[in-house]
Formats: sequence, structure tokens, C-alpha cells
Amino acid sequence: MLPAYIPNPVAALSGGGTPIDLGKNYSDGRRIFGDGKTFRGLIVGILAGIMTGLFLIWLSAAYSLTYLPVQTLLSVTLLATGALLGDLIKSFFKRRLGRERGTKWPVADQYDLVAGAFILLLIGDSSWFFAVVSLPVLVIILVITPVLHRVVNIIGYLFRVKEVPW
Repeated sequence: MLPAYIPNPVAALSGGGTPIDLGKNYSDGRRIFGDGKTFRGLIVGILAGIMTGLFLIWLSAAYSLTYLPVQTLLSVTLLATGALLGDLIKSFFKRRLGRERGTKWPVADQYDLVAGAFILLLIGDSSWFFAVVSLPVLVIILVITPVLHRVVNIIGYLFRVKEVPW
């Protein structure tokens, strides 16, 4: 899951610039995604996730780490892209509910990246998904994701990358 966990904090660190929605509003009068979703953050975040995955592929091959899942360029690309698309889709629905940038949305805030990554994997590389994501792996992902999310957000807040610690 590391290629899916890395893109969001990297997008936050490298974001800024032109918003993906180009400042436009949806038919309900609210922003489509908001200023927090930028082209730079999306691209740099996805590339960081892919680079992380490529590093894991190299590490696994160089040191015969058989306990790591066998990643492929396709799987790491889908994990990284899906994570940020999941976050983007969550932001779309967050705006529809009238929630502003930075407001808490429990469960959705923690699992958007997992849902996006898994859905994209199921569409683009379902054989890899079913070969790697067993029930015990799924349980571990579901338990560790909110913990990692909280820790990374607190660190981002302490380093003034995020305005709120959630």
C-alpha cells in the first residue's frame, strides 16, 4: 500500500498553483473540488507514489525480499493514481455536502485513498489485486490506515503544511 499512502502527503507538500477545477463551481454553486486540489499536487503526488513503488520493486529484487508483494509498474501506477482519485472524488462529495476545505469527515477522510486505489486496481489489474489483497491483508490495511492518516496529518500540522491536525 505504500505507493497509495505516499501520494497524498506529497501532494499536500508540493501543491499550490492552478486548481484542478480551475476555480469553477458545480451546478449547486459550490466549488467542484476547491483550491486544495491542484494539478501540481496531483501530478507530483502520483509520480511520488510510482517512484516509491519502483523503489520497492528494486528493493525486492535486489535483496530477494520474498515477504513483499510482487509489485508491477501497472500495480504501483494504479495504487498511486487511485489514491489521489479517491481523495479527489471525496472532495467533490464533501463540497456537495457543504463541507469546507479542512473540515473533518470521519471515515471518508481516512479511507478515500484505499477505496480509490482498490477500485482502480479492480478495474485495471484485478488479477494482481486478488493475488495480493487477501482477507488478512485487507484487515491490516483497514486497521493501519486511520492510524497512519492521523500520524501523518499531525506531522503535517506541526510542520505547518496543514492548517488542521486531522
